[in-house]
Amino acid sequence: MIRQLKLFRGEGHDPYRNLAVEQRLLETVEEGCCVLYLWQNEDTVVIGRNQNAWKECRTTKLQRDGGHLARRLSGGGAVFHDLGNLNFTFLCRDEDYDLGRQLSVIAEACRALGVETERSGRNDLLADGRKFSGSAFYHHDGRSYHHGTLLVNANMDAMARYLRPSPAKLAAKGVDSVRARVVNLSELRPDLTVETLAGQLPSAFSRVYGLPAEAMTAGELDGTAVDALTERNRSWVWLFGAPLPCQFSCQDRFPWGEIQVNLQVDRGLVTGVAVFSDAMDWSLGRQLEEALTGSPFTLPDLRRRVAACDFDGREDVIALLERQDI
Repeated sequence: MIRQLKLFRGEGHDPYRNLAVEQRLLETVEEGCCVLYLWQNEDTVVIGRNQNAWKECRTTKLQRDGGHLARRLSGGGAVFHDLGNLNFTFLCRDEDYDLGRQLSVIAEACRALGVETERSGRNDLLADGRKFSGSAFYHHDGRSYHHGTLLVNANMDAMARYLRPSPAKLAAKGVDSVRARVVNLSELRPDLTVETLAGQLPSAFSRVYGLPAEAMTAGELDGTAVDALTERNRSWVWLFGAPLPCQFSCQDRFPWGEIQVNLQVDRGLVTGVAVFSDAMDWSLGRQLEEALTGSPFTLPDLRRRVAACDFDGREDVIALLERQDI
């Protein structure tokens, strides 16, 4: 049961440090506590845990324009952050995780500012029938977080300039359709700013949970641990992955997301695996990489190892492998 609320406001706009702070807050959140972390990144494409950076982002253009590429722990697709966007993260122990209650905090803050919202599917919040907030989730070692974006006055043109949607996704949704379904809150309330919304969220947090929110400071976090995570977050291997000479590759798109499986094979055994996906289940890539590494490169063996995994799309992955010439 939640007995304590804490509020942490990010101090800078460095995506690598902000994501490091988020991870450290998760690793140290106490039993019975829920932390609300508010933060902003400056001109950053943030990709999901299992995504291929080059496929999702025009990395050369982004870096040439002074932007940043970052990778988060959670699954899902690529998003663009700028200072017209406010990021939120709710962090707590698994037993206190309540997505509906957490989204209610966002809805309550918007309502207090004169903007009515509604929930769409599992991940999105809509205003005036259009999306202004999307969410992603991470669960590990008895702790969970739910984070997302709040579009206040974001640069929509930059989103289109740096993000590279897959042909399969475009075929399914269409560029014009995607643009029409997204809205900045300032379009609905012109005087609304990021600071106004950020100022309203702590009181909404307290109202929804019925507890006062205690402010946290950066001094309460282990600076050495945050520094180490920051360096990990900006490293080449974390952003782009270790080099993998690819000898087998297959990919497809399913209702739960797109996936690409790359295998390195040596003397009949799978010696390396790289899985790219925009699935919301962040563990999908890790499970497949662990399951397939060391497998004989035969369809029955690959199929058996995928079947032993624990993610909802494993039957689709098996069917994808069965369509290949193995």
